Amino acid sequence: METSRALHEALGSSQRLGLLGAKPIPEVIEHARRFVTALDGVAGEVVDIGAGGGVPGLVIAHDRPDLRLTLIDRRSKRTDFLERVVRRLGWGDRITVIAGDVEELVVSAPRGFDAVVARGFGPPDVTLEIGVALARRGGRVVISEPPGGDRWHSIPLASSGVVERGNQVAGVVVFTVLS
Repeated sequence: METSRALHEALGSSQRLGLLGAKPIPEVIEHARRFVTALDGVAGEVVDIGAGGGVPGLVIAHDRPDLRLTLIDRRSKRTDFLERVVRRLGWGDRITVIAGDVEELVVSAPRGFDAVVARGFGPPDVTLEIGVALARRGGRVVISEPPGGDRWHSIPLASSGVVERGNQVAGVVVFTVLS
């Protein structure tokens, strides 16, 4: 089966299982590809925190087979689904699926990733804090932005001394970890 079709089918299954919202799958993939664009120039390891139904992680895996991905979610229903998809698509050599709390990953693999991605993980300050804890110095944290909103105006980025907003891609906000 062609990988693009298989990805579309996998995300459709995710949606039918209630792991993904009701937006049409082509729109879901289009939004996830904004994460792919934000990862231009990134090599190595990427973690999708709160991987849920596989977005953006599975789309990144499809479009960037050069990256190693870790998909983590605390709900085993979601990670069981993701493990089946990864196995079916033959991506087991480059994708690790973890059922567990992201805080556990912060303890076991601090500053271990070249990029951290998050779509709908939690409040912006918490998501950014966890992203920074997981990303290497110079790494990226890419977080989904709700339509028409800027959730970052109230977060004291300058005073944190650890991140700066980088080149923006519509629908996501990109930070670079400075220290």
